Amino acid sequence: MKSYKYLVVNVFILFAVASVHGYALVQEKPIPSLIEKEGHHALLVDNAPYFILGAQVNNSSSWPAMLPKVWSAMDFMHVNTVEMPVYWEQVEAIKGKYDFSLVDTLLIQARANQKRLILLWFATWKNGNPHYVPEWMKLNTKRFPRVIDEKGRPVDCASPFCTEAMEADAEAFAALMGHLKKADPQRTVLMVQVENEPGTGGWGIRDHSPYAEKLFKSPVPENVIKAMQVQSPESSPTWTEAFGKDADVCFHNWAVAKYIGKVAEAGKAVYPLPLFVNAAPGTDRGAAVRDSTKAFGKASYEDGGPSGNILPIWKVAAPAIDMISPDNYAEDATGYQRCLKTYQRKDNALHIPETGGSPRFFFFALGHQAIGFCPFGIDFTRIKEVSDLARPKDELLSPWARTGTKEFVAPFAQIYEMISPMSCEIARWNFEGKLQATAEEPGKVSQTLSFDNWDANISYGIWIRYGKPEGNPQPMGGALVVQLDENQFIVSGFYCRVDFSPAKSDQKRNFIRVEEGNYENGEFKFKRLLNGDQTDGGLDFSSEPLVMRVTVTSY
Repeated sequence: MKSYKYLVVNVFILFAVASVHGYALVQEKPIPSLIEKEGHHALLVDNAPYFILGAQVNNSSSWPAMLPKVWSAMDFMHVNTVEMPVYWEQVEAIKGKYDFSLVDTLLIQARANQKRLILLWFATWKNGNPHYVPEWMKLNTKRFPRVIDEKGRPVDCASPFCTEAMEADAEAFAALMGHLKKADPQRTVLMVQVENEPGTGGWGIRDHSPYAEKLFKSPVPENVIKAMQVQSPESSPTWTEAFGKDADVCFHNWAVAKYIGKVAEAGKAVYPLPLFVNAAPGTDRGAAVRDSTKAFGKASYEDGGPSGNILPIWKVAAPAIDMISPDNYAEDATGYQRCLKTYQRKDNALHIPETGGSPRFFFFALGHQAIGFCPFGIDFTRIKEVSDLARPKDELLSPWARTGTKEFVAPFAQIYEMISPMSCEIARWNFEGKLQATAEEPGKVSQTLSFDNWDANISYGIWIRYGKPEGNPQPMGGALVVQLDENQFIVSGFYCRVDFSPAKSDQKRNFIRVEEGNYENGEFKFKRLLNGDQTDGGLDFSSEPLVMRVTVTSY
């Protein structure tokens, strides 16, 4: 009897410990991974393709006191994944002593709110600055030097050539990954972003310290020469000989990538979650290396961030980084799609870790086979947006003053409400190459998505039935079409009309069956048949989240 009581007590203690730590006695799930097949990518979560229907909170919203305003916003927006910062200055306030209480709070609350996480490691770089490093590093700039500009002055950016800083960052990041490995067998955390918008933050092109100058005048590493396909008469060219006017840019990107690659390598050796680095807004718009056909300005391109033009340097200098992802804040449709095309590569899965602009750009991301989409500033940490009266005239349409408000979140929530029930199917369809999507562009009132034997014709705006499309008063429409079978499609969208026509003949289409429904647990749930006025001129989509399964034939 006595031994039985001891057994009961011991079991009780075991479960108590499990409850406190949150990870004991929990069956491990598969580690998320990135896969590629025939140019299509997928993030595998629980061994199935997963679409990151995500959002990124404001920079200071990971603190426990702010989290209630985060989770309410995420529920309102229908996200499945939240991008949350983790701050080095909090994790290692005292050198060598790690505090992961904030991380544990995020894990516990994310699980309670049925959300996945992507953690953002704010460390050596955050928007090009070292503002999130611990105080013991901030106060010792002799030991942890800054970038030196061309005039010999230190600037507000950490030097990528400081080995001691890199090793400290790598040790802290490895400790974070080791903690996640133990504390998160549920795989609540899907990926980790290493640093945030690295580079010099506009303070200059590269480091001009004595050590950096010595390396700059040395031969370019052979793997960089090969990756950038340099043709030089010199057998071992220096950076200037290899890249000419772009030498400073390529050199600094190589230095920053090497640093971040070492940090990522240390973390991945402990826990091999997918790791990525993000590119600051505009880094794809610089004067293209060895390609003078486009020139979009230099400000962001020249600061050492992972520009689309020099992705090959990042790929060879930081092989532990799985993905280079653009923060896409282009406000026009052409610029937004150009950025997507730059980072959509066979060797690089497309993920949008930060975005602004029109919510309809979500459909552009889908159309470029993105594995994730995360608008920035999604939480309810502000009660009201900044009044237009308090802003300059040229900032009246800027979204920045509206982040953290319900008014800012609402337009994205409309689209997410439609996508959320079928997000797993979206991921699978994209990986299989069955999904196409597009959005309204200025001056283009109609678009065509081409499938094997059918064209899906997208029209925008309010029009007289059977009349010509006029376009919306301002571009706001978007549509997605998925080919399930030869003559069967899933169709959805906003502020548009979708119709079909045979791609290889002059015959007309005929709707055999148009079903309105929604997805539940991977299956289409029928609600009603549409016919007559609701289908004769095409399939109409306005502001209501609608999903239709359509079977067509021709005559």
